[in-house]
This record gives sequence, C-alpha cells and structure tokens, in this order.
Amino acid sequence: MTRTKRVWPAVIAGVVAVAVALAHPAAAQPNSPSSGLGPPDTSLMHGDLASTDSTSHRGPGRGARPAASSVPGGACAATFVGRDGMPVALCTQFVGISPPAFAAPTVVLFDPRTAQPLASTQLTKGGLLGGVYGYLDDRDRVVVADGSGSILRVAHERTAQGWRVFVDERIDVRRAIPVGDAITGLAPDFDGRVWFATTHGVVGTVDRHRAVRSTRLPAGEELGNGLSIRRAGASILTTHALYEMHADPGEAPRVVWRRAYDRGPARKPGQLTWGSGTTPTYFGPGGDGWVAIVDNARAPELRVLRSDDGSEVCRMQAFSTSGPGTENSPMAWGNSLVIPSTYGYQYPPFAVRGASVPADAPFVGGATRIDVDAEGCRRVWENADRLATLPKLSRADGLIHALGYGPLIPGLPQQVGPIDYVATDFDTGRRIETRRVGAAPVDEPLELTGTITADGSLWQATLGRMLKITPPR
Repeated sequence: MTRTKRVWPAVIAGVVAVAVALAHPAAAQPNSPSSGLGPPDTSLMHGDLASTDSTSHRGPGRGARPAASSVPGGACAATFVGRDGMPVALCTQFVGISPPAFAAPTVVLFDPRTAQPLASTQLTKGGLLGGVYGYLDDRDRVVVADGSGSILRVAHERTAQGWRVFVDERIDVRRAIPVGDAITGLAPDFDGRVWFATTHGVVGTVDRHRAVRSTRLPAGEELGNGLSIRRAGASILTTHALYEMHADPGEAPRVVWRRAYDRGPARKPGQLTWGSGTTPTYFGPGGDGWVAIVDNARAPELRVLRSDDGSEVCRMQAFSTSGPGTENSPMAWGNSLVIPSTYGYQYPPFAVRGASVPADAPFVGGATRIDVDAEGCRRVWENADRLATLPKLSRADGLIHALGYGPLIPGLPQQVGPIDYVATDFDTGRRIETRRVGAAPVDEPLELTGTITADGSLWQATLGRMLKITPPR
C-alpha cells in the first residue's frame, strides 16, 4: 500500500468532519466580445482563450493577508467573477470514503466580501472530477457540461427570498456523444460557437442556432485537459498527440495538423492521466503564433510548435532540478513560458486514471522559466518552489501567485503541515512573499485554480475551504 492510499481516506474524513462542524513582453491575447465571454481575466480557468494562465490584474503580493474564508462543502476547481462582482465557482463535493469518490459538481455563488456561500445548485455528474471545466459568459452565467449530455448556462439572481442559482438554458448534445462518454472541456470561440471535447475523443461545436457538429479523433486517444482557442481554430491535446483544429461555418471541426509526442511508459505520479498533463498554451508572435506543451517522456520535454502548420520552433528538456513531470499548463507572457512541476504530487486515488510508474514519489516541486526566440529555447531560471495550485502570472505586477508548501521534509506526509500563499518574481524566479494562509489536510491545495480580481484579491479554493487573500490595506 502506498503512502497516498494510506493518507487520503483520513484526509477526506477530516475534511467532512470539519465541514459539518463549521456548517514587460507583449500582452496576452485579448478576449473578443464575439466570443460571448464575461470580463477578461476572470471568466476562464486558464485566464484567457489562449490558456496563458496570466492576468492583467495585480495580485496580493507583498503584505498579502487572508481576509475571508468559508467551507463550501467541496473542492472548487474553477472560480469566476462576472461584471456584477459576484464570485461563482464549480465545486465538487466528496461522497463516501471506502472507496472515496466525487459527487456531482455544484455551482456555488459566494458573497464577494465575506466569501460565504449564498446559494448553489447541483448538476448531473459528468467527466473529469465530476466536471471542472467551464467559463463565464457575457451575461455572468456559468457555461458547463453535465453528465446528462447537456451544455448548461447557469445563472444567479437576487430575489425577495434571497439569492438563487438556477439552470437558465440547456443545450442537448447527446447525439454527438457515445454512451459512456462525457464532456471533459469546453470553451467559446471568436465566432460565437461553443467548442467541446469528450473524454474519449469527440470534438464538437454548438453554434448560435444550437446546431451541433462533431468529429471523432482516433480510437484510444483520450482527453483530460481543457481546450485552447484562437481566431483560426482550437488546440486540443489527447493522451497521444497534439491537434490543431478548425471549423468552417456550418461544418464539423476538422484536423489541420496532428503531431504525436512521447507519452512515456505509463502515467507518472503527480499526473491524472497517461500522457501529457498540459492544456496547450498559445503564445508568441501575434499572441497565438506558437503553441506549447510538455510531453510525458522519462525526461519530459517542452515542445513549441508553429500554430499554423505544426512545424517545430524548438524543444528542450522541460526541467533540470525540478520533478520530471507536470499536470499544469505552462504560463505565458510574450515569448516566455513558466512551467511548474507537479511530479510526485499526491492526487486522491479516485481522481487519477490507471497505475503510475513509479507508484509513488516525493513531491519535490520546482518551477522554471524558458524563453523562446529565433535561436530556440533557453532556460532563464529554475527554482525550488513547491507550488500546489495552478499558479496565476500577473502581467501587472510581474509576480507569480499560488499556494504551496515549505521545503520537503523526508517522512512527513504531503497532506500535513502549513499551506502558504507564495509570490514569485517572474524576472528572477525568487520568492518575494510567503504568508501562511492555512494548514493541510483541510487546506490541501489539490492543484486547484485561483482567480485574481481587479481589486487584487486572490480567490483560491482548497480541498476544504474557499479563501480570499487580499493585498495589504
């Protein structure tokens, strides 16, 4: 029995008990109004349609303080903030301990000042972790897929009886999805369509008239990550290959090019599936001229390709001193990428697919910055930060904002100990702020995604809480 299997049931039991008791470079690609998105920077899990995981907002930074928190009753994989200033999150509750499992996802509305849940509605269980990918549309509605084969638009409103969260629109896409399959990722494009991809390789679009068109990728290729969108099409990564796809008006998506990558001998510890764990990142010339992934080779490589034809720009070993693998999408700013390592991170066993090789490994962490130019790829720095959330890179303050652990202590389980807010300098890779904000297991970061709002607040979920971390007063 591995350490992971020994620790996680106790972690979940503890969280349930607590819940009951507490009852420089060029700017990133902008969001287009025609895409039907909400406010820039706070409407998508990966920050923007290019999946740069960057923001134009300043983060908490030096003097950051935990200002508010709540127990939403589950782990909130993505948090969005609309034009009305109301945070709304996709949260997944835990049910059962032996064996542990995820319940259906829930859309939760939070008080913007106190971080307390105001209202929620539960959806039908769907794909990855019960359903974690979605976005906020231009009417402050969460667009998400459920397990019934529908794409939903979930709204919120204040009534005489208080706040309520409800399904405002439902689009049936069952004819495009085989029995036993489920939507893993979805995103809007610049022509007003919604792109979706399923676990077993169906890629489709839904247009303004609700017409559904889809294409099946080769059998055996699965998806466990989100979609990245540019004006010319979409980048989609399976467990075997990277695809650039395009959809003409009135037509199903078609493959523009396909590039296989080294998926390694098996799933690595610290990754959810056997294959690359990265959502593709558009960056570089024009904001989307290049696309980057990290493969799953024994010594994983950063692969940078030209978006138009899939030709190679450069490739190099992704990590030098960090753990050899990642489940996180590269952050991008101009021609620079920052890649955090998740190798050895202990996901709950019910969240992963298949055995890992090796079965367990220490979470050494580390992150690296790699710049790309006409001469190729060049490593700028690599640090030892043990980041345990999907970080956000601020183009306003030049800092990388995340939650993480202190130095690795041999023999100490990952899920025990202090959890810190961490701010790292993009230029140098040096830590400029470390502020304790919680303790595992309740605040195990679970590699969840945070959102930085216009006032500099970081809304960051953990396994058991929703945290609001703000700049100093």
